[in-house]
Amino acid sequence: MLVCQGPGIGSVTHKSTWALGARTKKWLLADVISTVEFSHSGDLLATGDKGGRVVIFQREQENKSRPHSRGEYNVYSTFQSHEPEFDYLKSLEIEEKINKIRWLPQQGAARFLLSTNDKTIKLWKISERDKRAEGYNLKDEDGRLRDPLRITALRVPILKPMDLMVEASPRRIFANAHTYHINSISVNSDHETYLSADDLRINLWHLEITDRSFNIVDIKPANMEELTEVITAAEFHPHQCNVLVYSSSKGTIRLCDMRSSALCDRHSKFFEEPEDPSSRSFFSEIISSVSDVKFSHSGRYMMTRDYLSVKVWDLNMESRPVETHQVHEYLRSKLCSLYENDCIFDKFECCWNGSDSAIMTGSYNNFFRMFDRTTWRDVTLEASRENSKPRASLKPRRVCAGGKRKKDEVSVDSLDFSKKILHTAWHPVENIIAVAATNNLYIFQDKAN
Repeated sequence: MLVCQGPGIGSVTHKSTWALGARTKKWLLADVISTVEFSHSGDLLATGDKGGRVVIFQREQENKSRPHSRGEYNVYSTFQSHEPEFDYLKSLEIEEKINKIRWLPQQGAARFLLSTNDKTIKLWKISERDKRAEGYNLKDEDGRLRDPLRITALRVPILKPMDLMVEASPRRIFANAHTYHINSISVNSDHETYLSADDLRINLWHLEITDRSFNIVDIKPANMEELTEVITAAEFHPHQCNVLVYSSSKGTIRLCDMRSSALCDRHSKFFEEPEDPSSRSFFSEIISSVSDVKFSHSGRYMMTRDYLSVKVWDLNMESRPVETHQVHEYLRSKLCSLYENDCIFDKFECCWNGSDSAIMTGSYNNFFRMFDRTTWRDVTLEASRENSKPRASLKPRRVCAGGKRKKDEVSVDSLDFSKKILHTAWHPVENIIAVAATNNLYIFQDKAN
């Protein structure tokens, strides 16, 4: 896994980067990063991959001898979260791929996170150990049991310092609650419950109870032939523990209030933008499908990502979004070829910065887009090995949709659709972002940091 880091991102201004890790073109499908998530403090960054592994990076503290080390993220812990399984009743292979990771708020020395594949959610405890006990009465230092008849005196075990060891242990396993593939998990603001969503249902779990969950949304029709839409993403409100939102493949978003009914099939609010009949095409329904939904940190807005754009909605206005940002409108003329190579079904994620003043999402050719909501400026940047030199500024990239191409522009016909940035994350406080490009993780930060 290649990790690129460096001063240079946050608002839509200058950026720079540096790189760590082996520069190799050989990689396995299991190495492809499938999710990225900062902890609530931002000191830890977790990634999951298609091989079922979770890699946690820790931010380096400030060091006078290395003034530029502050902000660097180095590997803190690596563990196998999920293994491949086989459902014998349905003759179905269950992939080990990590679909989502969500951190729980830190309440003690240890950290906790939820990770999920298609079927099973696990609660992991991440803890440190830098001391070991010595001087046991019933066993030797090498762990072998002593003969009780030879014990002539009692010893008090003592703690001795040892090299720091980070342990990851599964504390809870939440299984057998989803018939379809899990696409979302979200921790509630009450810090006691969380939701998990698949294509047709959303379940509510208590973090202490593994053998049962409550079904709060069920859109499965009595006759599956009447199925017209599926759930694509779901999230709890950041402050109101009774409010959740979920998006659908039809481009609609439903806000539910659990106070009104235990089963939230009847939504409280319904967000949908009216379609322009003149722009309707064969691909309209596919590209309108919402691939991600995220509440703002303030809880006043929510952001949705469809194939071509990012939209910001005011929770008090259901009729249309208050902002629409075009991500790669130049691909509209390429929808036919994108349909043929299945890229049109790619699910891009989106994220807010800590102050909700900027948003970020990915695109193709290892490009990612950032939008400043205050100035309405936007920029396209590239995450690649070529521009990952230490503390080198990232230069804005431009795509030429047609006509004469300028010197610094990239032709839309030369874009590499196998290089795509689906997963991004923004530090909750500072201007630091993490961008996953296939098997590489790039970390950029603002020059001012």
